[in-house]
Amino acid sequence: MDSSDALMARFLALHPRTIDLSLGRIERLLARLGHPERKLPPVIHVAGTNGKGSTIAFMRAILEAGGLAAHVYTSPHLVRFHERIRIGAIGGGHFVPEDQLADALARCEAVNEGEPITVFEITTAAALLLFSESPADVLLLEVGLGGRVDATNVIDKPAAAVVTPIGRDHAEYLGDTVEAVATEKAGIFKKGCPAVIAAQDYAEADSVLCRLADSVGANPIRVGKQDFSVHAERGRLVYQDETDLFDLPLPRLNGRHQLTNAGTAIAALRAAGFGDIGIAAIETGLNTVDWPGRLQRLNRGRLSELVPAGAELWLDGGHNIDGGRILAAAMADLGERSDVPLVLIVGLLGTKDAEGFLHNFVGLARALIAVPIPGQMAARPAEEVAQIAAEVGLSAHIATGIEAALEGLPDIAFEKPPRILICGSLYLAGAVLTANGTPPV
Repeated sequence: MDSSDALMARFLALHPRTIDLSLGRIERLLARLGHPERKLPPVIHVAGTNGKGSTIAFMRAILEAGGLAAHVYTSPHLVRFHERIRIGAIGGGHFVPEDQLADALARCEAVNEGEPITVFEITTAAALLLFSESPADVLLLEVGLGGRVDATNVIDKPAAAVVTPIGRDHAEYLGDTVEAVATEKAGIFKKGCPAVIAAQDYAEADSVLCRLADSVGANPIRVGKQDFSVHAERGRLVYQDETDLFDLPLPRLNGRHQLTNAGTAIAALRAAGFGDIGIAAIETGLNTVDWPGRLQRLNRGRLSELVPAGAELWLDGGHNIDGGRILAAAMADLGERSDVPLVLIVGLLGTKDAEGFLHNFVGLARALIAVPIPGQMAARPAEEVAQIAAEVGLSAHIATGIEAALEGLPDIAFEKPPRILICGSLYLAGAVLTANGTPPV
């Protein structure tokens, strides 16, 4: 049997455009597969610009702490494609094994019969096929891009549809206004299904989401005093909705934005019919949640051994303007607790707003080292990233790679060991975890 890599390489030839948002091709393929999308456990469908993966990570951790099995579908992956498909099991799931993935992809290839289909569509079909053949209590399903015509939007009646904070990203596919992006994300709302709307950074996004939830007959559940609220108080996380108030530990994931994601996850689980999960499971989930490459501190591994003595090494895959704003706020919070110089090691794709992303760190970062992203033809040259950084007011340097950037840090004078943040791309985050010897598990 061919490997999953070989199969996906063949799929690239079936549709020359990497992204072509449509439901027709995957609906045709799912019909030929016997409609696996109709044989799934309850589905919690998650869209948004930022926070989708973290919100799903919180839900999975809480569900598993409560003794339930959760299938998970997320994208993109950091190191191996198999990370996108987690097969649920009591006590904790696992990434799909190679033999099962290759078999599912081969079956999809056979029934597709060479017709046009994108790689994301056919791999999504394979994931749904795998999930339909393995029992679980719930499927946590992340939208790939947008929502309305994303390949995951083939679920007729999800247990809940969730939209995390919306910002401007992928303008070439979703539109160049927040309202346009929100309209696409709201496409996952279905009649009679709870529509959980997280705290939004833009009032116009919240307005569009609520209006469209009402228009399709979904049941909007909004952050706020009436539906649910979440905030930090005296070193604790306080969650409240119409029926309960929970005094919880702060989440294990770093950053104030994770309070929003944790609260959204709890609200989504309760809206989807998992309200009988007790506070003990929620507490355990918040304490054990793991989501690599998102404000992750690297305390061990090969790269962590290259940093100057006493320095901190952090990793985050945020790459759009709002992701940069959230990340800068998290670094500022860390700076208030421990005031040390912040150094950025940055790699960016050419499709991203480099100026908008980097501008968030002006006045916060002491220096920036631009690096290439290994294996990414679409990456901006490090020289270009450094030039843009200098233009926005950052002290910019260039290195040939992550290791060279870390090894060259002693040449930059700091009064204290610095806090080092590697950021700008999930592709770069994956390369860092690989080089560090700490891939996702």
